[in-house]
Amino acid sequence: MAEIFDTSSTAGLLDGLRAARAAIGQGRLAVIPTDTVYGIAADAFTPSAVAALVAAKGRTLASPPPVLIPEVATLDALAETVHEAVRALATACWPGPLTIIVPARSSLDWELGETRGTVALRMPDDPVALQLLKDSGPLAVSSANRTGEPAAQTAGEAAEALGDAVDVILDAGPRGSQASTIVDATSLDRPEGRLRVVRAGLVSRQRLVELVAGIAEVAP
Repeated sequence: MAEIFDTSSTAGLLDGLRAARAAIGQGRLAVIPTDTVYGIAADAFTPSAVAALVAAKGRTLASPPPVLIPEVATLDALAETVHEAVRALATACWPGPLTIIVPARSSLDWELGETRGTVALRMPDDPVALQLLKDSGPLAVSSANRTGEPAAQTAGEAAEALGDAVDVILDAGPRGSQASTIVDATSLDRPEGRLRVVRAGLVSRQRLVELVAGIAEVAP
């Protein structure tokens, strides 16, 4: 059974981060809080860990997980190209509930699944998650639930849903129920390319249109 750490205390936070770093460094899984829901985290550069993550959710690598990053600057390290509109969105919305799909840097040594050369990136607005990301580097993270079930809003729900599939759970209190907005920016460098909303979430379409006005169009 996963060990749960209460991150509301300094000792619990330090012990939890240490345990999560160790688990992730050994290719195992941890549940972490984000600014939306709880997520299952794995080292993005360890293929077996990513495979374990999608298996814990009851999926396959046909559904690759997003990657959480610790700072906006990491976008340039992981994306092959960064369109002006993508930089505007990241600067305005990160950290926050916006996931941006971009062309993945071809030189990266990772196996996230059937990504077709793309990667979905987000910088979460949660201090516990950001500290772990700064310590561990980019993490593959998907909502802490079995596919088809509601996303975990508490550490207890995550523990119940995932059981022995995870080693460590960082409990930072209840989360919300809404997910991040996901936008696909992979076509922006092509003629007539547009930003496309893949999943509606906490960042509204109107806000996206405002942020990229004069730079790119948001598809209907």
